[in-house]
Amino acid sequence: MFGWERGVDGCYRFHFTATSHSDFSNPIASLLLSLRSIHTPQSPPPQLQRQQPSTAPIQPLHRVSIARSNYPQSADLSQNYLREEKKPSPELRRQHQPQSTHIPQNYLKRKQKPTSVPTEELRQQYPQNADLPRYYSTKEKKPFPIPVLELRRAARERLKRMKGKPRRPTPPPRNGMLVKSLIPVAYEVMNARVLLINNLKRLMKVIPVLACKYCTEVHVGSVGHPFKSCRGLRANHRYGLHAWAMAKVEDVFVPMESYHLHDRLGRRITHQERFAIARVPAVVELCVQAGVDLPDLSTKRRRKPVIRLGRNEIIDADEDDLPEPEPSKLITPIVDEIPDSEIAPPANTEETAVLSEETLAAWETLRGGVAKLMRKYPVRVCGYCPEVHVGLSGHKAQNCGAHKHQQRNGQHGWQAAVLDDLIPPKYVWHVPATASELQWDLRHFYGQAPAVVELCAKGGAVVPDCYKPTMRLDIGIPTNSREAEMVV
Repeated sequence: MFGWERGVDGCYRFHFTATSHSDFSNPIASLLLSLRSIHTPQSPPPQLQRQQPSTAPIQPLHRVSIARSNYPQSADLSQNYLREEKKPSPELRRQHQPQSTHIPQNYLKRKQKPTSVPTEELRQQYPQNADLPRYYSTKEKKPFPIPVLELRRAARERLKRMKGKPRRPTPPPRNGMLVKSLIPVAYEVMNARVLLINNLKRLMKVIPVLACKYCTEVHVGSVGHPFKSCRGLRANHRYGLHAWAMAKVEDVFVPMESYHLHDRLGRRITHQERFAIARVPAVVELCVQAGVDLPDLSTKRRRKPVIRLGRNEIIDADEDDLPEPEPSKLITPIVDEIPDSEIAPPANTEETAVLSEETLAAWETLRGGVAKLMRKYPVRVCGYCPEVHVGLSGHKAQNCGAHKHQQRNGQHGWQAAVLDDLIPPKYVWHVPATASELQWDLRHFYGQAPAVVELCAKGGAVVPDCYKPTMRLDIGIPTNSREAEMVV
């Protein structure tokens, strides 16, 4: 038999008593006997033994803690004495204070790094080389500019931050008013677009540009590249080779069109109205909504913020008490587009270089201005096809012909657009200055650049730093395939 019993000192001990010879043969009984011999002492520990009262004065202690033992604490005078908390004396405090190492005052000064005159480090804003732009198949959906989870998290934080606070008035342009600071930017974008088209027509008279007859591939040069990357009609019969022909301005600067909205806060365009509403270039529509007044495109301008009755229901404020509007001082004359019959090519190489610099500056101005406008004026793009809509929400026209459009009944999958959706860069292969033609075996050493940038670079313009990583200007190109095999 075995069990626990409490002793006189208050400690619990384990006892085992064998009643027969079979108890010693039991493995559990033998294990208990071994544990008893190891963990059960013959006498209680010294700190639990009763101490005789001493006549010597007791030295007070401060916050003395006892390590937890295997035995229960006994309720005697020693426990009460050890649990006392009194303020220690100065002598005891100095006795228990850890000895600190003396550190000389000039030690930290010697360990500090010597201060030197800060030198300007050359930091590159862009990497030396970057991967080529990814080709998205027509069977896959475009990625969202901002992941959906990030949008939901930002919305929850915004609601949590605005909880309990008064609702702020709707800022422009969501309230129907114009953003006055962006009106000059809109006129600048309009002029840059027209100037870019006129200069491209002149440059393409002296610099040959080729386009494939069956796909959207473009090549800047007199001889097309030999890469088998054609995905057009009957490409398998030509083994992927391109059928080159002379290109037009629309092949270099792709015109993206969208529906013109008379009221950008009005109702959405239905499927039955898809042929009754005019389609204009998307950049022009964005500029018109931002404040550009064109006689051919009528637009509703408000002088007071709209009154919202619900989420999708608004009414216009009464403007009868306002005086007659005065002509705006922000209006800038718009450059006219030159017809094709009046295009004159540059006379010499110097004029071509100046024209290339001007064209590249117009390209950068156009993209920079459109990026500023898109931060305030929303633009939507279909995730399956290149359809673009300038407005708060996309139209309802069921004219999407992308992959599996039957499952969506021809409706577009609208999402937020990026700059490349509104102004496609149209990447082309960059032909190095040391080579007149591209070789199939050396395709991994060549870079790519937007068609407008490559055309201006051929004309003598200086390439901006933002396009150098994909053009791979710092990579040495072998002369033949045998040298390419020796590259590690």
